[in-house]
Amino acid sequence: MFSLVPQAARRSLVAVLFGLVLAAAGAIVSQPAQAQAQALPEFADLAERVGPAVVNIRTTERRSARSSGGPEIDEDMLEFFKRFGLPIPNQPSPRGQRPAPDGEPQQRGVGSGFILSADGYVMTNAHVVEGADEVFVTLTDKRELKARIIGADRRSDVALVKIDAAGLPTVRIGDVGRLRVGEWVIAIGSPFGLENTVTAGIVSAKSRDTGEFLPLIQTDVAINPGNSGGPLINMRGEVVGINSQIYSRSGGYMGISFAIPIDEASRVAEQLKTTGRVSRGRIGVSIDQVTKDVAESIGLGKPTGALVRSVEAGGPAEKAGIEAGDIITRFDGRVVEKSGDLPRIVGGVKPGSKSTVQVFRRGAYKDLGVMVAEIEPDKVKRTAEAETKPPATVSTMGIAVSDLNEAQKRELKLKNGVRVEVADGAAARAGLREGDVILSLDNTEITSAKQFETVVSKLDKSRAVTALVRRGDTVNFLIIRPVR
Repeated sequence: MFSLVPQAARRSLVAVLFGLVLAAAGAIVSQPAQAQAQALPEFADLAERVGPAVVNIRTTERRSARSSGGPEIDEDMLEFFKRFGLPIPNQPSPRGQRPAPDGEPQQRGVGSGFILSADGYVMTNAHVVEGADEVFVTLTDKRELKARIIGADRRSDVALVKIDAAGLPTVRIGDVGRLRVGEWVIAIGSPFGLENTVTAGIVSAKSRDTGEFLPLIQTDVAINPGNSGGPLINMRGEVVGINSQIYSRSGGYMGISFAIPIDEASRVAEQLKTTGRVSRGRIGVSIDQVTKDVAESIGLGKPTGALVRSVEAGGPAEKAGIEAGDIITRFDGRVVEKSGDLPRIVGGVKPGSKSTVQVFRRGAYKDLGVMVAEIEPDKVKRTAEAETKPPATVSTMGIAVSDLNEAQKRELKLKNGVRVEVADGAAARAGLREGDVILSLDNTEITSAKQFETVVSKLDKSRAVTALVRRGDTVNFLIIRPVR
């Protein structure tokens, strides 16, 4: 039949058939590519929608010239700022130029925040505004407004500030319970003072136990100095966390960052707005985790609950009949899966309330009634005695320390340690800051400022030094690395 068709027509028919085959093959090949393109996240719309509600926070402090130095910037970063004509954070005074007179406002730091309400309530980190004499909020329309601190909670690292403005763009608060590991998220903030910088990544883990009251969200979103206090945003454009911490050996981003869950932060912010402080419950016990071996040996079965190591004399737990060796498995109707759950559950109970605590004791469960007391607020402040003492000498490590007085030791429940008055250079890069208490240095317990200087003088200046540091109610190891 094909031979009856003229030769020219045959050529045309072959060309048409060949074209159809190529088109079909192209469609088959393009489908996976289109599907892949559709699967890629789109961040531009999120940034445009949420960006106007993200602010830059600048703080100043009236401090003496001796303590005016800030963290050093490495040469590559310094060259970056110079090349693009950007302001250099914590830039020291040019050689030959006298520093600002004592008492003059000096820039203390730069952070981020986000607007909660149209009338000017802004949420940020407590460490962004801690120690600041003045706080300034810069909006995306370049208006800079002076803010007042409504309240700051060091334990959760949440602060609330207020600017006098109206009709401001606001963020939407998301549901942390819906957040999934592997989900895309973005951060908007001011790393190194670069306003409204957008970075993206995924949720790496949830409920990381990195602090007594902070089950943090772990991400791989790039977070750097200045991002602190900015929002972590899901793909629905909702805030699910406050970018707060990074894990780093260099002081810069190394692939792991942490955010405070927004539900925890919102509860804190509401108390700060209402009373200016956060009230938390306590029962007066020292606890530890329950190991698998212990759980099996005492008949508990699986390792769950919080092991009571000691009971405060005269405290709520002792009055309720809780004993050392008890395992607290439930509190106020909530299951205590691990020891870290108990401080958070108790902390969320209103002081003065009576709660039921379930303990596992000698092979049996027992319910006890306990009256929840209030945990003492943070009291790590500079005393009048500290204000009048002579200036501390800055060591070769960039640290100046002072002795703790007896009142401070009682407040902190410490026998030894020294208070950090100045942290510059390598010490500042390691994360040390004014108000921290150094407990040990290079595995040597620190008993006084004089002994601290002796220990420092004997250190090998070419190697890293590990310091055990108390901040608030928590301790952590900081690695102070020498400048290369």
